[in-house]
Amino acid sequence: MKDSSVKVKICGIRDMQAALAAARGADFLGFIMNSRFWRYIEPEMVREICQMVPQCRKVGVFVDQPLDEVSRLADYCGLDFVQLHGHENEAYAGRLKAGGYNIIKAFRYGEDFSPERANDYPADLVLIDSYSKNAEGGSGISFAWQAAAKEIRQVTKPYIIAGGIGADNVREAMELFQPYGIDASSSMEKDRKKDVHLIRSFLQEAGKL
Repeated sequence: MKDSSVKVKICGIRDMQAALAAARGADFLGFIMNSRFWRYIEPEMVREICQMVPQCRKVGVFVDQPLDEVSRLADYCGLDFVQLHGHENEAYAGRLKAGGYNIIKAFRYGEDFSPERANDYPADLVLIDSYSKNAEGGSGISFAWQAAAKEIRQVTKPYIIAGGIGADNVREAMELFQPYGIDASSSMEKDRKKDVHLIRSFLQEAGKL
């Protein structure tokens, strides 16, 4: 039963079946647009999915890529948001904003996050992920929520919590952080592929179905 006003973003979508399953309840769909990562999806498929799910906001996840590449792919695919998940500075984001793109900036709690920087960064939404030396995101690892909650609630922009969130703890994350949104990916995968049953279970627990 739908009972949650918290937005849900399902990231790492790689095929139409997963996209359609996620679109039944998710508010945002995320696509990895950097070919260095195994969850990468070809722009042609992203474009096709974007045309099929007008009810969701589509997010391209980029990691330290050239500005012209980001804008070209965003335009080609029909993305609603550009998510910067690397070490892109404020000037880089400002140029994208000036070009009319909506920005989500990811910060890793325990590495480059501070409420002050998140508030000052030229982004529409802030995403706070767990920090792992070996992964930019999608690690399935959560950070110390209880210790972090007070600091994270100092962020004045709408923020999304990510990192190790699944059907078993999504309600806890919503209650503790009172966020604008929740982002999840690896908890809905089986054998490195999004599983429609796990997607449905997650959306149900998140109050989206």
